[in-house]
Amino acid sequence: MQFASKLIEEAVTEISRLPGIGKKTALRLVLFLLKEEKAITQALSHALQNMRENIRYCDVCHNISDTPICTICTGHRRDQSIICVVEDIPDILAIENTAQYNGLYHVLGGIISPMEGMGPGELNIESLVNRIATANPAVQEIIFALSPTMEGDTTAFYLTKKLKAFALKTSTIARGIPIGGELEYTDEITLGRSILSRIAYDGK
Repeated sequence: MQFASKLIEEAVTEISRLPGIGKKTALRLVLFLLKEEKAITQALSHALQNMRENIRYCDVCHNISDTPICTICTGHRRDQSIICVVEDIPDILAIENTAQYNGLYHVLGGIISPMEGMGPGELNIESLVNRIATANPAVQEIIFALSPTMEGDTTAFYLTKKLKAFALKTSTIARGIPIGGELEYTDEITLGRSILSRIAYDGK
């Protein structure tokens, strides 16, 4: 891709580093910003700079936050007795968008994966254990909302062993066939788990 301006080329190169954005899309964004008022570009760059310099992670659950403790952990309407353990921050956003969960979270920062050099020591596991040990009111249930992979299952198994000393109910999110899915296109593991995790059917 040829550019008439070195400045445009530099801007396109930097924007195209973002996931899901190629050089053509980056060029369209750059040309859009070039046509807009200078204040719009300045506001964008200021917002990005401010985010990068001032964003922090919650001291309790490791979610992104503007303050030492995030709004979920300090929310008066959140159920303090349930903690949903997730792999990373996007998982929290996905669960929150369902509006079906009202408990707390804990971000591990990954899952146990020896192939990628991720062991228990690289994850936020000890902080979870300490959190449960000092929680007031006491935590009663831990939900594992981890990827349905061997690494996710290994992580859940490890956490179960670590939390065995506590009087906790541990559960995992249901794994099954998506709404609108067809059985013939469902993989064997998902189909098998769906049968094992079957629920009572009320025909009324």
